Amino acid sequence: MIVTGTRETGKKARDSISPIDVVSAKQLSETGMPTLRDALTQLLPSLTMPTGGFDTGALTSAFSLRGLSPNETLVLVDGKRRHTTANIYANAGPQQGSTPVDVDMIPLAAIDHVEILRDGASAQYGSDAVAGVVNIILKKQDHGFHAQSITGITAAKDGFEQGLYLDGGAKLTDRGYIHISGDFDHQDHTYRSAPDLRTGTKINKILGQPEQTRESVAVNAGYHILDDLEAYVVATYAHRHAESFQNYRTAASLAKYPAYAAIYPDGYSPIETLDENDWEVTAGLRGEIDKWHWDLSSVYGRDYDDVGLNNSANLSLSTATGRTPRNFDVQGFTNEMWSNTFDISKSLRTRFWPHAINVAGGATYRYESYAIGTGSPDSTYGSGSDALAGTVAGNAGHYNRDVVGGYLDVATHLTRNIQLDLAGRYEHYTDVGDTETGKAALRYDPTPWLGFRATISNGFHAPTLAQEYYSAVSLSPTAANGIIGASSPGALANGASRLKPERSTNASGGVVITPAKNLHLTVDVYQINLRDQILPGGNVYGAQALQALEMNGFTLPDAASTWGNALSTHWFANVASTRTQGLDLTATYMSRLGEVGRIDWDVAINLNRTRLTHEGVSASGQSLLTAQSVAYITTAYPRSKMIWGGRFTSADGKWSVGVHEIRWGQTTSELSVYSGATNSSVANAYNFLQFHNTPKFVTNLEITYRVTPKLAFTLGANNLFDARPSRVPDGNRYLGVPQYYMSTSQLGMNGGFYYLKANLSL
Repeated sequence: MIVTGTRETGKKARDSISPIDVVSAKQLSETGMPTLRDALTQLLPSLTMPTGGFDTGALTSAFSLRGLSPNETLVLVDGKRRHTTANIYANAGPQQGSTPVDVDMIPLAAIDHVEILRDGASAQYGSDAVAGVVNIILKKQDHGFHAQSITGITAAKDGFEQGLYLDGGAKLTDRGYIHISGDFDHQDHTYRSAPDLRTGTKINKILGQPEQTRESVAVNAGYHILDDLEAYVVATYAHRHAESFQNYRTAASLAKYPAYAAIYPDGYSPIETLDENDWEVTAGLRGEIDKWHWDLSSVYGRDYDDVGLNNSANLSLSTATGRTPRNFDVQGFTNEMWSNTFDISKSLRTRFWPHAINVAGGATYRYESYAIGTGSPDSTYGSGSDALAGTVAGNAGHYNRDVVGGYLDVATHLTRNIQLDLAGRYEHYTDVGDTETGKAALRYDPTPWLGFRATISNGFHAPTLAQEYYSAVSLSPTAANGIIGASSPGALANGASRLKPERSTNASGGVVITPAKNLHLTVDVYQINLRDQILPGGNVYGAQALQALEMNGFTLPDAASTWGNALSTHWFANVASTRTQGLDLTATYMSRLGEVGRIDWDVAINLNRTRLTHEGVSASGQSLLTAQSVAYITTAYPRSKMIWGGRFTSADGKWSVGVHEIRWGQTTSELSVYSGATNSSVANAYNFLQFHNTPKFVTNLEITYRVTPKLAFTLGANNLFDARPSRVPDGNRYLGVPQYYMSTSQLGMNGGFYYLKANLSL
């Protein structure tokens, strides 16, 4: 039974009007991956995630559906909108500007199953449901205990990871339940850098997986006050500490700064740190009155990120005072959401219509806020702390908005074999105005084994408060890249304008076939026209960028005036309109092997292509996009992703062997071209090299032995043969170091991951 994409009760996934995937906790566990995002990536062809990352952008578990930004996917927990992260993905790439829900802050042990609606559903759920909806359903069992341990390491013998997952339930008298879950996960750094051209060694560790430790807990409880009245509470809390390397500063480059040289005689690698606290509480009442099902709930969520910088220094402070600390508190971000909703539905029978009519409606009020805190005085003095300057007072602030809305959903049968679902929604945002969305879905089942379905809808994504107001500058040894608020003085002086909501028109159609016993097949095609897409635009370089940053209160090193095109800044804008077209195919089949056991076969394919249909321009008539930006939008996600394989289970249930192959399709990027003996300068800010990250094959293997009905051990490998992305040409690597391109969403750069897993159920 599903609860996503429909307001009807008792709807099965195979009878759904819109395409939906249901992933069980068992399937998540069988991937051997220690986090929800990584597990879903192994199972769903329409879902991809960034190849890697650096800075704090690598520390949020973002994912994408159907080749669109993570901001275009709505995440729910038990049907309620989940708050998003405060940690904006500020690095270059197709995810830039996204502040998605960090799904790994929800304990993996708490998840019963996940429902993924591969269809636009803004009319049913509101903003962000453009590419689809991910609904995480939590466990509600009132008994039992389960423990799981995952220990793994990469083929390169780094990136050691340890995960421990516990959950259990108990009764609250005979009228309720409580289920408590908790995760602990630690992962070490991985190191994938090529030799630094300045030293000829791999001392520069910027390319690789960050180190992080995460603890999370969830409590889910319900109690029937009356037979038809239930009170419920869901609470989650997570803490994360993470560290990410920055570019290495050589001892030779410090020779002219005696204070630096005294502190770091051998050079240094700054390390960005993140201490994150994330929590959410849902409380509500639900019940039934005269067969009207109703649900009144309030959700408060908050994510706080304290960004620090270790192993660094402040040259301006050292020059002026003769001292500089090594560790800095540079940035602080807070994202809050308080959402209140009332939903009601009933299946009606009338004399004038021969079929039941399911009527649903609801109203919502949501408060959203985003705060940017200042860095410590030592981090903001002069040019600021090296690698990442502290946030100055002029770029700090607290911003908020209110959202009110309502929806109506009607579902019925036109005939015994034809289903119809109509939905409409209105929302008002105090900062960007009104939105109206609608959805019409139809399904026709001419026979019990054949069904046709189609949906047309429109949707929207309101600009996030982070996209409107975030500002920061990242410093490298010979380069700097800044992001400034779209309404800031520096952006307005260069033709920026106020952000508008993204709007979409979605159409999909498909067929559901069960042509033989144990064989189930679905094929769906889709088209998403997205207008006014929000991504960085209005790039300016050199002296123009320096002036824009200084207008916003940033102070850069004196040498910045000589960096030319290696100094840049931009702001978020409605840069383009796109058309995304694709195909989803799923097939499952079970082969019975008599007394030996059975094999469950599965195939899942996503084909996806995005084209640019309109390119935005600034107020002065200049294009907001470069060729590199266009590639981020259109070709940075794989053109295809295919997963196929099977799982053998012995007749006695003691042995299970799963083998799956994943083919990652090609991504195409436009790479910056560097010059100089050490690749330290950008040759031309507007000329790029087209780079093809060719298709890659990954083999996953898992062997499980069940010692007793309650205890099992698994030995597994994800990416058994250690496949890696295509290597970037030498002339397109800053300082020669990043041999893999991080700003794509294809095969990850870590390579093979081998693990041992233990499961205990009581």
